[in-house]
Amino acid sequence: MFIGHYGPAFAAKPLARRIPLWLLFIAVQWMDVCWSVLVMLHVEKLRIIPGFTEGSPLDLYYMPFTHGLLGALALAVLFGGIASSFFSAPRTKVFFVLATAAFSHWLFDLVVHVPDLPLWKDTMKVGLGLWRWAWISVPLELVVMAGGAWIYARFVPAKKGGDTWLWLFVAAMAALELYNQFAPPPQDTAIMAAMALVAYGFLALLAALVDRTRTA
Repeated sequence: MFIGHYGPAFAAKPLARRIPLWLLFIAVQWMDVCWSVLVMLHVEKLRIIPGFTEGSPLDLYYMPFTHGLLGALALAVLFGGIASSFFSAPRTKVFFVLATAAFSHWLFDLVVHVPDLPLWKDTMKVGLGLWRWAWISVPLELVVMAGGAWIYARFVPAKKGGDTWLWLFVAAMAALELYNQFAPPPQDTAIMAAMALVAYGFLALLAALVDRTRTA
């Protein structure tokens, strides 16, 4: 899952409006940010196999540190703890929202991944495998992302023109998802991981701009 992860980021904003949307965008992709770095360092591993599933060409056969259940929980707590320390007290709600947003990544991956998410070290791998059927997984991602954006629009009031910019952003994200679905698979794992980091950063930047069109 890629674009679908941003649904919880949008939806979490009304729970703690002090948290900027760009930080929530980073939170929900935090595990993949760490994964991308570990892939470039050759610590976690994958194979690019065109047609591996309809929804993704990635055989994610070794990623116990970022996508194992224990690793995901630890990364979520770490992100929540570090990020919330930059907020003024009380920080408990900020920590909870950010840590939950970060861990939502693992829960949504559980739905679409084939069994490659380890429950213990690199064993007991789980995944419901909706990526096997793109006609299910792609609409699911779009609905989750758009649903989160609707919650954001409904409960975080917009300045003049704010909703227009929000839905243009949502449309661009949907187009990116469709492009990823039909584009040729990447040829190199390290380059793919680096491009993923750039994409996460760029979308967080756009989220910051969209957030400026809402009221404080």
